[in-house]
Amino acid sequence: MATTVWKGHLTFGLISMPVRMFAAARGERISFNQLHKECHSRLKQPLFCPVCNRNVERSEIVKGYEYEKDQYVLFSEEELDKIEPASARVMEILEFVKLSEMDPLYFDSSYYISPEDAGVKAYHLLMKAMEESGYGAIAKLTMHQREHIVIVRPGTRGMTLHTMFYSNEIRAAESVPTDKIEIKDQEKKLAQLLIESLAAPFEPQKYRDEYQENLRAMISAKLQGQQVTEVAQPHLAPVIDLMEALKKSLAEKKAPAAVAAETSAEAVPVPAGKKPPSRAVQPISVQQKRAGKKVAG
Repeated sequence: MATTVWKGHLTFGLISMPVRMFAAARGERISFNQLHKECHSRLKQPLFCPVCNRNVERSEIVKGYEYEKDQYVLFSEEELDKIEPASARVMEILEFVKLSEMDPLYFDSSYYISPEDAGVKAYHLLMKAMEESGYGAIAKLTMHQREHIVIVRPGTRGMTLHTMFYSNEIRAAESVPTDKIEIKDQEKKLAQLLIESLAAPFEPQKYRDEYQENLRAMISAKLQGQQVTEVAQPHLAPVIDLMEALKKSLAEKKAPAAVAAETSAEAVPVPAGKKPPSRAVQPISVQQKRAGKKVAG
C-alpha cells in the first residue's frame, strides 16, 4: 500500500470527512553514485562538525535560523509543532473555482485523496457534485513545514489533489513582440492543417523516456564488454521560407497515409464476373515508390 503523506479531515461547510493523501506520481530515473576514481569506493557525506572535529549523530542535531553571519536562533521540534496552523490537521475548502479557468502553470505536485470508512459517503457526494458542475475546490494544507494552497478535483477513480505555486512564486515570462509579426492567412491555414494531421487522442502510455532507455542499454553493453552505440542526432536546418517549410511538413506527413491508402485499394478483391478497372500505369510497390523507380507498363 502507498505511504500516507498526510492524514486529517477535509471539510466544506458543516460537512467533515476523514481522509488520507498519498503521492499520485513518482519520477523514475537511473541514478549514479559518486565513486573515488582511484579505488572505485563509494564516497559518503557524513555529518561533520568542524569545531568538535568529529562526525555527529542525527540525535545531536537541532534546527537553527541564521539571522546574521554565523549567528543562529535555535528551535526544537516541539516549538515548531506549537506554531502549526489549523491546516496541519484540517483541510478546509475555501472556495470553488471553474477548472477550465485554471492555468496548469500553477500546479506543482499531485496526490490521491482516499476517504476513511466514516467519510466515504460525503467523499463521493463532493466528488460527484464537482464532476457534474465543472468546479474544483481551493483549500489550504500544511505539510513538510509549509502551508500549501491546493486544488482538489474529481478524477477517474477518486479525487486528486495538486499543491500549487503561490502567485509570487511564478516567474514572469519574457515578453515576445508578437504585435510586430505579420501572419498571413495562408500560413495560418497551413499551420492548422499541420496541427490537424498530427492530432491524436491523449494516450500517455505511448510516450517513454528514451534517454533512460539508452542509459539502460549502455549499462547492459558495458557489463557485457561491448561498445556503446552513439545515438543519431537530427539535422536541424534554419527555416528560411516559413510557407515552404509548412508545405513540406504537410507533404511528408501525408505521404505515408497516401501510400497506405493506395496499397489498401490495390488489395481489394474484384467480385466474380467483373473486370478490374483499367489503369494506364501498373501498380507501384511502396519500396519502388520510395526508391523513385518506374515500372514498365
